[in-house]
Formats: sequence, C-alpha cells, structure tokens
Amino acid sequence: MLQSMIASAGYAPTTLPSAPTRTVAPTMKEKTWPIGFWDAFDEGSASLMPDSTRPFSGAIADKGGLEALSDELNPIVGYWDPLNIGDESAETIAWFRHAEIKHGRVAMAAFVGYLVQANGIHFPWDLANPILGLSDSTISFADISAAGSPPAQWDALPTAAKIQIIAGIGFLEMWGESSIALEKAGEKHYVRGGKPGFYPPFNSPQGTIAAPHPVPLNLWDPFGATKKMTDERKAKALLAEVNNGRLAMIGIMGVLAASKGLIVPGLDSLPLPAYDGEIMAPFSAGDTTLPFVESMLKIKISLVNGLIKTV
Repeated sequence: MLQSMIASAGYAPTTLPSAPTRTVAPTMKEKTWPIGFWDAFDEGSASLMPDSTRPFSGAIADKGGLEALSDELNPIVGYWDPLNIGDESAETIAWFRHAEIKHGRVAMAAFVGYLVQANGIHFPWDLANPILGLSDSTISFADISAAGSPPAQWDALPTAAKIQIIAGIGFLEMWGESSIALEKAGEKHYVRGGKPGFYPPFNSPQGTIAAPHPVPLNLWDPFGATKKMTDERKAKALLAEVNNGRLAMIGIMGVLAASKGLIVPGLDSLPLPAYDGEIMAPFSAGDTTLPFVESMLKIKISLVNGLIKTV
C-alpha cells in the first residue's frame, strides 16, 4: 500500500532578517481525468494530502471497532484475527476491510458464473467473427462451452479475448483506486478517510462526468436500485454482503479444488467437470504467441516436503 508523507522543514536563520519572509505554497498540477495509481508518484498531488478536517469516516479504525463488527457479522464465531490486523493503523484496517469486500464481490460473481458455465449454459451468439480480413475463423460461445469445465473454457478463449478481459479488469481496478474519480463522487480513498467498499461511479451523483467521456451505466448499481435505501438499510445490506462474500470465497476455492480431484466435503460429490490444466496460470499452450509464455509453460512446480520447488 502506497503511503504519502508530506512534511515541512524549517530552517533557523543565522542572521536577523530585515523583512518577514513568506512561505510559497507548492504548485498543484491540475488533473482532468483520473489515474489514481500515478498520483502516488506526484508529491504535489492535492488528492494525496491528509485531510485533517475530516475524521476517519470508515468508522471502524481500531481493534474495538473490528470486534463490534465481528459480533454483528457472526455472533457465534465472534472476533478472530490471526494476523493481528486490529493492532495496526486505521489506514491498514481500512485497506483490509476494502480488500475483503472487493474479493467477496468478485467471489460471488465467480461462484455463480462457475456453476452456470459448468452446466453448459452459454450465450447463443458468436464470440468472434472475421473482421477486416484479420481472421478467417468464427468462434461461437457454444464452441467455448464445449471445451469442458470453466477453467478449460478460459484456456479455449482466443489470446486476444484473454488480453481484452485482463486489460478491462486492470482499468476497473485503476478506476476504483483513483483519488480523482472518488473526489468527483464526493468520496475519498478508503485509506484516507473514505468508505471501504465504495466504488466510484463513471458519472458522479452531481451530474459531472468523472470519465473522459459519457458512460451510460455505472459498474456498481447500474440501475440505481440502492438510491432510495436508508443509511440503516445500506448498513444491514453491507453486513449481508460481507457474509455472503466470505462464503463465496470458500465456495469458489472449493469448486476449483474439487475440479482437480481433491476431497472437498459437500462439493467433491457434485458432477463438476474435471480439469487437468493449471488453474492459476492465466495463459496456456494456445497463447504461445505472447512473449515469455512458451518458456513459462516449461516451468513445472511441485510440492516437496512442504516446500514449493520449480523444475
């Protein structure tokens, strides 16, 4: 996690000044559209300056807050913190809270998507068609679905499709971390007093366009279903979302393990299609046109005496 520290330095004059001196404020560079990742390398960025006028709005900023949240989420399990995150700073706690919410959302989509794809459900149209003579083949979603398990379907995707998906995810990740996009939505970064789990809209509530061009729908709540919710209702919904996200993270890892033939109680008995490839590898033998992929595929990883070794 990137941290920005802005400090002022004072120098005692060796001689009595003849006139009062004036400190010149640092020049702030105006930014018209976000890439918050790059803000961290700009010492003059106003978006990185700490806000001393606003308390930490994440509300949960210490161990006591995490304990209270744990009781609300699951009073049976209660507070369990093997990493001692509760002893860390408010910023670190916010970082972990945001990470859990985000990973839970991704896991919920992944788990549902896995079950849909594992049952052979797919779009009825084509995935790729010949365009401008760049390709002479047509690939349908049915062709991809016929590859077998969801991981095998990923392997069957054209290399160009994989690059587009990875690039799209990278853009969404940058947008969610962008201080400027968050400020246009009236929020702050989650480690600087903002709300963990908040994703900035492409079009801010004030009507200003945060993106460099108009976007018809936002990633989060594209149809505005939560606009009429009260704050109390939103707080309860977030608790349910965190719990569902935790279960989904266990679920998606469980079905992936079961697809590799491992024993997963409750899941290994399901008729899940088996997968004999490398689940954690983003590219496979069909992507050797990309740099380094061919040499990467030659590396074999094994577990020997509890240690990961490469061959």
